[in-house]
Amino acid sequence: MAFSFLSRFRIKGECEDEFLALAREMEVLAQQEPGTLHYKFFRLAEPGMFAVHESFVDQQADEAHMAYAHNRPLIARIVDCMDGAYERELLFDLEPHPKG
Repeated sequence: MAFSFLSRFRIKGECEDEFLALAREMEVLAQQEPGTLHYKFFRLAEPGMFAVHESFVDQQADEAHMAYAHNRPLIARIVDCMDGAYERELLFDLEPHPKG
C-alpha cells in the first residue's frame, strides 16, 4: 500500500508568486526522486488556499523526500509563505480500512 496524503494550507497574499515558483520546482524535483509515485500542487476554490497531493512507495520514501538536500531549503521557504499551519490527511488505497 502506498503512503499517500493531501495537505491543505493557506499562502500569504504577498508570497503567492514565490510560492508558485517553489511549488513548480518541487514538482520537477520530485519526479526524479526514487520512491515518489505522485507529487502535485493544486489551487483550491477558496482564494489563497492550496493543496499538495503526495504519494510515495512507503513512509521511508516520504521521509527521504523531506531530507534531500535539494528539498530542505525549498520546503523551508514554502513554510515561510504559509499563513498558519497546514492540514495533512492520510489517504488509503481501497483495501480494507487500516483501523478495521
